[in-house]
Amino acid sequence: MALKLITAPATEPLTLAEAKAHLRVTHTASDGLITNLIKAAREYCEGFQNRQYITAAWELWLDAWPDKNCIYIPRPPLQSVASVKYYSPDNTEYSMDPADYFVDEKSEPGRLAFAYGKSWPAATLRPAGGIVICFSAGYGDAKDVPQKVKQAMLLKVELDFDRHEPAESENLLKAVQRLLWLDRVVNL
Repeated sequence: MALKLITAPATEPLTLAEAKAHLRVTHTASDGLITNLIKAAREYCEGFQNRQYITAAWELWLDAWPDKNCIYIPRPPLQSVASVKYYSPDNTEYSMDPADYFVDEKSEPGRLAFAYGKSWPAATLRPAGGIVICFSAGYGDAKDVPQKVKQAMLLKVELDFDRHEPAESENLLKAVQRLLWLDRVVNL
């Protein structure tokens, strides 16, 4: 399985102003650094939770159809599946008819299952990367991201911006992880 980001989020869950207010920074000299720390904090938190916060487009590459009747789509919450394509050994691309599968975006993580009476295509696939599922995931815009995630990001920005004693740094990181732990998605 391979996961490839196609279209990155258009914005960050936190604004520069929110991060600066949390850090009690009033000058503009550190704006570039803080902006980079916001992105790094989002990436850390998304990686820890195995989630997508702001809407982004992804490709999920698989080598074979699953033995079960569904494929779990990583990086919840799943918004939609744009297409399911597969490739023959000679790299000919085929598209699966959307009527042949059902997208369950309500589950966490979301799932792609074949429709009643249908099954995965019987075609022989190329040896690697024979299937690609194009999907969108994320809560939506910054206003839709849970507040505890934003708080965890603020603490992570603080941890990376300020110099703390080792014990205080460890406590800040534990606080970040405690905020994120309950909604963490375990990889299937």
